[in-house]
Amino acid sequence: MLPLLTPAHLDRDFDYLVPPEFDETARPGVRVRVRFAGRLVDGYLLSRLTESEHSGKLVRLERVVSPEQVLTPEILRLATTVAARCAGTRADVLRLAIPPRHARVENGGSAKTAAKQKIREADPGSGAPEADEPETSGSGQTEPVPGSEAHDPTGAAAGRPAGTGPAGPGAAEIPAVTPRPSGFPGPARPRGHSGPDLSPDGPDGDPPDDGTASAARGDRDDDSRREPSATHSPAGESGSPAVPESVEAVAWQRYRHGDAFLAALAGGRSPRAAWQALPGENWARRLAELAAVVSAAGRSAILMVPDQRDLDRVLSECERLVGDRAVGLSAGLGPAARYRRWLAILRGTARVVVGTRSAVFAPAADLGLIALWDDGDDTYAEPRSPYPHAREVAMLRAHDTGAAFVAAGFARTAEIQAVVESGWAHDLLADRATLRAAAPRISAPGDSDMALERDPIARAVRIPGAAFAAARRTLAAGHGVLVQVPRRGYVPALACTKCRVPARCRHCVGPLSLPGADQGATGDQTPQSPVCRWCGRTEAAFRCPSCGGRALRAVVIGAARTAEELGRAFPGVPIRGSSGSAILDTVPPGPQVVVATVGAEPVLPGGYGAGLLLDGWALLGRADLRAAEDTLRRWLGAAALVSPEGQVLVMADPAVPVVQALLRWDPTGHAAAELAQRAEVGFPPAARMAAVDGTPDSVADLLAVAELPPSVEILGPVPLPVAARMPAGSRGDGVSGPLEVERVLLRAPRAQGGALARALTAAQAVRSSQRADAPLRVQIDPLDIG
Repeated sequence: MLPLLTPAHLDRDFDYLVPPEFDETARPGVRVRVRFAGRLVDGYLLSRLTESEHSGKLVRLERVVSPEQVLTPEILRLATTVAARCAGTRADVLRLAIPPRHARVENGGSAKTAAKQKIREADPGSGAPEADEPETSGSGQTEPVPGSEAHDPTGAAAGRPAGTGPAGPGAAEIPAVTPRPSGFPGPARPRGHSGPDLSPDGPDGDPPDDGTASAARGDRDDDSRREPSATHSPAGESGSPAVPESVEAVAWQRYRHGDAFLAALAGGRSPRAAWQALPGENWARRLAELAAVVSAAGRSAILMVPDQRDLDRVLSECERLVGDRAVGLSAGLGPAARYRRWLAILRGTARVVVGTRSAVFAPAADLGLIALWDDGDDTYAEPRSPYPHAREVAMLRAHDTGAAFVAAGFARTAEIQAVVESGWAHDLLADRATLRAAAPRISAPGDSDMALERDPIARAVRIPGAAFAAARRTLAAGHGVLVQVPRRGYVPALACTKCRVPARCRHCVGPLSLPGADQGATGDQTPQSPVCRWCGRTEAAFRCPSCGGRALRAVVIGAARTAEELGRAFPGVPIRGSSGSAILDTVPPGPQVVVATVGAEPVLPGGYGAGLLLDGWALLGRADLRAAEDTLRRWLGAAALVSPEGQVLVMADPAVPVVQALLRWDPTGHAAAELAQRAEVGFPPAARMAAVDGTPDSVADLLAVAELPPSVEILGPVPLPVAARMPAGSRGDGVSGPLEVERVLLRAPRAQGGALARALTAAQAVRSSQRADAPLRVQIDPLDIG
């Protein structure tokens, strides 16, 4: 059994006695209730054994919650790998992977009866696949891991139910999982692996050293392992598998090796690619086509997108190609709808899964493809323990199962560039001639001496004359203009006019902002007083604490103020806004100005005639490791919505490397340069970095008991970065205020990442066994390093 317990030192398997009345329903992977330390806790049954290594009395299993085998061998193996990589526990990972049970949905909407229960157990199509049935040896036992003990080595017997004993990772695992000789059961070698070792114990970028990759690849490519489908029939005399007719092969021929990539998917092989979509590409359709190719070959596909708007777009394309075999899976669904779709995936009725970050754990059988769009979006980072990133989990799962992997987008992250340079994945790009034909003309005001002679203040003003001229030409031609701004609101940030110190609230020290005229309580058009963005108090008589000045200036202009200014500049032209809670998916064709914040740009059929990217300094000036990478990603996403005949103007210094990458439309070159710079200074993904956040005492206690590798470098402590979340329990009791929180960074070479994670896992186990309750959080490669 694996009880779902929070303490790190209890992340282990325990033996329980299965009563005769549960003998038929207690199968590997079912939800159970067991008694632990005098209280009932949830858990999962991992395997059935005829004997236990524990010589004492075993505690009886209290209840089988449901006969549905919700924990598959693959998901258990993935949870173990993710927990080891992220220095977390399997219980925390499984809480992310498996949604809460909804009894009415699971029982088909009616009360459970004995007859229906027998039918469900006897029908493999409505229950778990046959492959999940236990396959024990003649003695009924699985081989235990060498070195496992019958008693708790941490000395936590007081917290364990009487008579229980850990059986070790190998003895109690689901039989389909291959036992591991090491203490941390890492992922099995995939059948088609030929790239870097992504296991927690192996360095990224090194080829496999067990000599089994070639033979395993031969097993994967052997079509006799599965029944051929209609698309597996040879296409002509070449013998290559046929691609479904619904796939637009011409669209993929614009990319180098695009035909070969589709043929590899159709043939059941496992290509791994970093796909850079062309500007204006119908990327949702292309992703759906990849899923359709895999589904036609009899395998499952998982497509991940950042948000619900992208999910609806991709799901509609998938439904056109594969029908009701495609389902959407996201946290925004209600409990019943989400569990119903999750069960459809588990039972095999849904073969194509489209979802947000939680979809990476979907229990898709015979997984053939994992693809994610725009992996640089911060919504892929899980905010709950153990804080895995969907991109890393997807690569681990593809590595373990031998599924194909696609990281798609208009931009590219340094993490994806790292796996491309290691050889684990390959480029899927269009040549420069095709790219130039599909991309709009991109320029920066004042990018030449001649441009500066025509407009000497082009680099100093927010919207130069060249931008207004391009907008007027576009509107006169009957096309739309897209205006991208970094911030929503009216004037979201203010500063003192004399000393330029940011304006703060005198009550809570929060930032002051200026609401729009229509946001006032009276509804009139009179100017509004500054308002605190944290506590909401109005600051009617501001006085700068540094210089005593009373005048304020705008630091950043928001989307509402920008729309107001453009409305006065272009009278009679519709002005549409897309930001915050009022995000537009599409806009109708015609002359109009669309003001949108980054990531909220709506789609215009046929593309915009012009795009204006304002306030580039606000994106580039952030004190963040990924500021340049994220800025280019947001600019490329907006520029891709402009038609090839249109024009894009970016209001930023043309000498900045990020601007130059945009002008050339060169995301791969920028990603390579970004990776080289991070490798030079020792930042992820060139190195492995762990962030330990907590009170000074809790951080010191963890470092005192952690047996870190000699190559680990300790950086800090420093104050917690402003953009980082506070650890749980650090906000205080509401009387004394929030606790002091600091951060320590632990940096290790990439090859020592597994050793660093194991050391932090062991230190957290020691700390939890001592019942330490001070706030503490451990994150591996966090997005916000500081």
